[in-house]
Amino acid sequence: MVNIYEEIEALIQYALHHHLIEKEDVIYTRNRLLALLKLDEWKQVGVTPSSDRPLVSILQHIMNWAEAHGRFAGKTVTERDLFDTEIMNCFVARPSTIIQTFYEKYKRNKQEATTWFYELSQASNYIRVDRVMKNRRWKVRTKYGDMDITINLSKPEKDPRDIARMKETKEQHYPSCLLCIENEGYAGTIRHPARANHRIIPIELCGERWFFQYSPYVYYNEHCIVLRDKHVPMKMERKTFERLLDFVDQFPHYFIGSNADLPIVGGSILSHDHFQGGKYTFAIEKASSDFSFTLPAYPHVQMSVIRWPMSVIRIRGTKQDVLELSDFIYKEWKKYSDPKANIYAQTNDVPHNTVTPIARRREELYEMDIVLRNNRTSEQYPYGIFHPHEELHHIKKENIGLIEVMGLAVLPSRLANELETIATYMKNNTRREQWDSSLLKHWEWVQEIMERHAIIDDVHELLKEEVGKRFEQVLEHAGVFKRTEEGKEAFHRFIRHIQEQYR
Repeated sequence: MVNIYEEIEALIQYALHHHLIEKEDVIYTRNRLLALLKLDEWKQVGVTPSSDRPLVSILQHIMNWAEAHGRFAGKTVTERDLFDTEIMNCFVARPSTIIQTFYEKYKRNKQEATTWFYELSQASNYIRVDRVMKNRRWKVRTKYGDMDITINLSKPEKDPRDIARMKETKEQHYPSCLLCIENEGYAGTIRHPARANHRIIPIELCGERWFFQYSPYVYYNEHCIVLRDKHVPMKMERKTFERLLDFVDQFPHYFIGSNADLPIVGGSILSHDHFQGGKYTFAIEKASSDFSFTLPAYPHVQMSVIRWPMSVIRIRGTKQDVLELSDFIYKEWKKYSDPKANIYAQTNDVPHNTVTPIARRREELYEMDIVLRNNRTSEQYPYGIFHPHEELHHIKKENIGLIEVMGLAVLPSRLANELETIATYMKNNTRREQWDSSLLKHWEWVQEIMERHAIIDDVHELLKEEVGKRFEQVLEHAGVFKRTEEGKEAFHRFIRHIQEQYR
């Protein structure tokens, strides 16, 4: 039986241990918890609980007590998230205090500031570490380097009871989206996730007001989001490259990139201008040069096409030179067509060409990867000519955004169970007619694997490798200039085009 006072004390000890509060805050915080749980008095516990007890265990016990004693209605994950976020908000300082502490640390050491804020975001349960740890992760060696594969299990599926309730509730327009600054401190609803314990840091990029936060679903170390103060759509322009370079000036230990601004090749949220960054080395960063080239007006700038499944031009030089050349290449690509390579800049005045840029610091130099994108569709490829084709949809059908472009596959949660079942089928050599009909989309892929591997020592490890090879193909499909002799020649034509335009 849960002793609620022991659990409250355990939570306070956790908060002290993780520096969410100081000893002077204990009585105040305890009283805020008592009020939230509708308790009128405090009963002293006999023994001080351990400070290293897992947060998820403490919250689970408190939530179970609160549910049993009618402190909140409902039993779904969403409803529990709304309540336990309010509990954790009792331990998170007001935004002004967080901001002040961040910049005090930033003045001493930029990396110290981001490390502190990242740890705060985890300790406060804004980043639900226990859920993030459920994600399946592994690396796969490919001809382009070691790529990261992730099956996303951190986002809980909607409970049917929540879905039913959503039908009965009106649409909401506040906050406008998941990235808006109005999410800070928002209690949440059945439609919108709880963000009471969420905090953001104001930063200035090119004289504009932006904000820095961490993703609640971290896909890599210190996965941050930099978002516009206003709810305005993604837009690729010269200012985009300026902002990215300004950010790595302020946070030289982070990379930062932007999703493209067009459907199909863009990210999942095109309605709010934002970037993603962090402290992680992706496979794209390690990619070697296929060939180098120069522009006569910029002889000291290092420019190359890198060895990557997608079509990437890398620029390295001074901040101003990298800005000028990034903007120039983007503008030239935006209007570039090459019918031989099936590339058209627009059809019926609808634009198709854009870029996915990624910026980072190389000591005193700046580096920008310009990933060329095209979102045109055809009768043969209705999902996108330069998008994973249908034979790969059993693994990855969704847009190829910034994170995938850099070499980290974010695969749908359904794959976790599907791969387990397929492994069993492979071990037992199960006949097609005995397969679950929902898994027949994998049949041809599995047969091809088994033809190449007469003897399989570890079917689970083999499937991991094969998923990685599939992701490699996904990125090759998304490349506008293919890794064929014809594709390489087409890429050379574009390089010659920009060289000629800059004379």
